[in-house]
Amino acid sequence: MQIEGQVAIVTGGASGLGAATARLLAAHGAKVGILDFDEARAQAVAGEIGGVSAKTDVGDLASVEAAVAMVKDRLGAPRVAVNCAGIGLAARLVGRDGSLGTDLFEKTIRVNLIGTYNVMSVAAREMAAQDPLDGGERGVVVNTASIAWQDGQIGQSAYSASKGGIAAMTLPAARDMAKLGVRIMAIAPGLFNTPMMEGLPEETTAGIVANIPFPHRLGDPAEYALMVSQIIANPYLNGTTIRLDAAVRLPQR
Repeated sequence: MQIEGQVAIVTGGASGLGAATARLLAAHGAKVGILDFDEARAQAVAGEIGGVSAKTDVGDLASVEAAVAMVKDRLGAPRVAVNCAGIGLAARLVGRDGSLGTDLFEKTIRVNLIGTYNVMSVAAREMAAQDPLDGGERGVVVNTASIAWQDGQIGQSAYSASKGGIAAMTLPAARDMAKLGVRIMAIAPGLFNTPMMEGLPEETTAGIVANIPFPHRLGDPAEYALMVSQIIANPYLNGTTIRLDAAVRLPQR
């Protein structure tokens, strides 16, 4: 699919991987709607790229439906959806004080996994209703898993479960939408230079980078955005999760 002229929605587009993706898609001629819970930052990025924004709680289906309807009204029906919204809370299964992490688990699943499913479903419905492009394609959804799906560290049970769910549903979701010409893909990023990483002490970041084989550095969000654009452009990519990680494998902590 050619990016130019298409309508794209990007969740989590106010910062990090999502903002980089929104900027790249806009630079390639897409009309971009940013869905993010941080309304002010979403408006700022949307203003920068000539797009639109909507405050959205991805874990709430009604909020997602309203946001996608706004984008459709302002820009047109989306043919591209990129799910970058997510949280990275951490807690051990049983804390040192005997506390349980069930509340954190539920919140993480709601935002990361259910939120992704909500946006994917609503977007795919809009794509399926459009006329097919050359080759029969109607749209593409790119979800964000994580290498923690396979390499979860101590304290990441909730996060790994949410990202593993995203990876696991990629193939059946792609099969669900195949007859309608909608592709479903996922990217599992490694260690990227996002706002979450930027807040860490320098020595902590150095320890993290020490485990990355090559390139021996944190990933640039623009590299994630580039992968999104390559997935959109290549019609034979469907139903799989791509690790984007510089060959890193996470240690247990």
